[in-house]
Amino acid sequence: MIIEAILKINSNAKVVVKGDDINTCEIDWHEGTTPIPKADIEAQFPAVELDNAMADLRTKRNRLLQDTDFHALSDNTMSAEMTTYRQELRDITEGITTVEQANAVVFPTKP
Repeated sequence: MIIEAILKINSNAKVVVKGDDINTCEIDWHEGTTPIPKADIEAQFPAVELDNAMADLRTKRNRLLQDTDFHALSDNTMSAEMTTYRQELRDITEGITTVEQANAVVFPTKP
């Protein structure tokens, strides 16, 4: 998570992190990368956690969509219920702004 937080601040940072606790880790800055204070890195942790939770949510959603892709083939007629289900899956990430919301998502029931 530390490297992800650093990259949120400076996407071009060249850095090696030894350890996974921001308070005790060793950070080696390379190729002229300006060091970032640990407090600034730690301040990015909530955003990184949300990004990770949203990535997990999208992975689950995409898997469910993939499982029903055959309904959308040109030689099939998709039912209204399946169309609604797939749209609900596509919309499932809208309005989510916290890790708690991402983790609390209830997926629609497949028809």
